[in-house]
Amino acid sequence: MFDRVVVGTDGSERARRAVDVAAEVARRFGAALELVTVVPERDAIGVVGASVAVADPTGSTALRKAAALEALEALAKELSGLEVRCHVESGSAAEGILKVAETVGADCIVVGNRGMTGARRVLGSVPATVAHHAPCHVLVAKTDSD
Repeated sequence: MFDRVVVGTDGSERARRAVDVAAEVARRFGAALELVTVVPERDAIGVVGASVAVADPTGSTALRKAAALEALEALAKELSGLEVRCHVESGSAAEGILKVAETVGADCIVVGNRGMTGARRVLGSVPATVAHHAPCHVLVAKTDSD
């Protein structure tokens, strides 16, 4: 049923629980697992006037992307028995996850349930945005500790 499973991670414990669910889905279906981390497009190094951020000219976004890839590759090594590919995108988390899902032809996206209740549910969250715009099935994993 699933050949390619996408999951986003920011390195947090909650995200790791979503990765573990995605890995289990991939194992059960013999699917490839696509790990995604998204970093902001620009860094703010200062404030000009009231609230205008200035982009970081030193390229620390590139450094963060390299560090993110290194972290994903380390995580991929922990997921034995799976075909795992790593993706680092820039922009918003939901957009990055959706972009990778579209690019790789994902059959399923796994997201954690963070932001599915309270104000974030109304204002928008990664799982809600992904669920509304996904080109495939979406599994919302219970990643809170309750």
